Amino acid sequence: MAMENTVDPRSGFNSLTKTFQSLRPPMLHLPLEHLPLSAAEYTLTLLRNCPWNWQDSLAFIDSDTGHRLSYADFTRPVQTLAVNLQTQIGLTKGDTAFVLSPNSLQVPILYFALLTLGVVISPANPVSTKSEIARLFQLRKPAVAFATSATAHKLGGLIGTIISIDSPEFDSLVTTGSTRELNPVGVSQSDVAVIMYSSGTTGRVKGAMLTHRNLISLVASFDAQARRVGKTAPGVLLKTVPYFHIYGFIIFLKGVGIGDTEVLMERYELRKMLKAIEEFKVTTAALVPPIVVALVKGSTQLTAAYNLSSLQMVGCSGSALRKEIIEAFKARFPNIALAQGYGLTETAGAIFRPVNPEESLRWGSSGKISEEFEAKIVDPKTGDSLPPCKEGELWIKGPSIMKGYIGDDEASKAAIVEDEGGERWLKTGDLCYIDHEGFLFVVDRFKELIKYKGFQVAPAELEQLLQSHPEIIDAAVIPYPDEEAGEVPMGVVVLKPNSILGESEVMNFVAKQVSPYKKIRRVAFVDTIPKNTSGKILRNELCKIFNPHQSCSRL
Repeated sequence: MAMENTVDPRSGFNSLTKTFQSLRPPMLHLPLEHLPLSAAEYTLTLLRNCPWNWQDSLAFIDSDTGHRLSYADFTRPVQTLAVNLQTQIGLTKGDTAFVLSPNSLQVPILYFALLTLGVVISPANPVSTKSEIARLFQLRKPAVAFATSATAHKLGGLIGTIISIDSPEFDSLVTTGSTRELNPVGVSQSDVAVIMYSSGTTGRVKGAMLTHRNLISLVASFDAQARRVGKTAPGVLLKTVPYFHIYGFIIFLKGVGIGDTEVLMERYELRKMLKAIEEFKVTTAALVPPIVVALVKGSTQLTAAYNLSSLQMVGCSGSALRKEIIEAFKARFPNIALAQGYGLTETAGAIFRPVNPEESLRWGSSGKISEEFEAKIVDPKTGDSLPPCKEGELWIKGPSIMKGYIGDDEASKAAIVEDEGGERWLKTGDLCYIDHEGFLFVVDRFKELIKYKGFQVAPAELEQLLQSHPEIIDAAVIPYPDEEAGEVPMGVVVLKPNSILGESEVMNFVAKQVSPYKKIRRVAFVDTIPKNTSGKILRNELCKIFNPHQSCSRL
């Protein structure tokens, strides 16, 4: 039997291999793996091949100041900065640069210069505490740190070379030309390009190592989509997501690769976002679920006060939207397509996504699998691969799968397994199914991570903090559903006898030691924490007690 006859033309399910294959038209042209090539060089090559005058097109707009950068004004300082970082700062291929900054026009210039040099980008949330940053430094000691005047103080004593990207020194590095040429670097596609951090279920910080090849494959996929629809003019993308998050990072690379204009916001505010859509005639907005909820819940008078007629599509990622939110969005904005994608930090971004308005109408789904990728749904108990419409753990194979977790071979081996043919599969830890048309549906997360507004919060980290309080005997942290945030961390606490510790005191105790998104926002007091015979917290029992309508069962 010919191999092609074993693949269902609707779902992509291969009855022979028990995997789901991409049915996208074969328009993805990846460079040969052995060729030396950085993600920056590849992305700029795609830009130069745009079917319009890319140099005069707008690359970035700061929504707060209105300051604009054309692509010519973007690529020139990238080259200047790369030369100066190499010759003046002494950065070389393989060095690591730590970046602690909110969204600004300086960040994309910095990122491209670092990628050009083969310097590993190590970005972090600017609200991170000094102790959290110190833990990141233990995983990968940076040679230099880039911060802002508002965040640089958090790096004191941790590293010698700190450059503020909002300082005259950085301006000089970007604008002052050098007579020297960039020394050849020879970046390999297999070299690590960026380390994206997330907390594991044990509370340990994990750094996903993404290579230039990983990033190239995602950008190539977006380029293939642009060619598939016959894109002949730049779009205008509003970006509310941060550059230090994989969603923001890959959307930024995609925008440059297909020549779009990116309107960036340093900090999201609903009214400011609506104003930006109207003022800059935004065609696509990259949002997270809490912002979609805000659009739905916001007053009709507020949204009606702005002209949103240019907006054609809203892309949403980070966590799944509930069906009633999708229905409410379509009722309020019938002319705007709402597209949900599925991806992970470990996959360098979305690998399931709808590619047209028709596919986005499959409400609740995350679209179909992209070119060059395969997926399978695995029964977590038997290890068997399952057919369409059967629920199991989603495993993924493809060119954007991370190299592994830095400094954590144990976690890497648990996340990535090799099949008999030596192919690497990423175990996502997500309970999913793929229907008879090839659409992915995420049912639940096996993992214990709590997703607050798209950010990952490790229960174990918060439990350790709670248990360090002198009046707390034992504690557990569980996800509690929240309409705007998706989930919030809820503390379940056992107090010492005669303690008068209250809910606000518990929340404040944790809030002083963690980033804002990790705060505990609900507290319940109990006599005991249910555990199994090995001492593992039975979180699902707690979820049934405090939220009987939603299970938080995990693998």
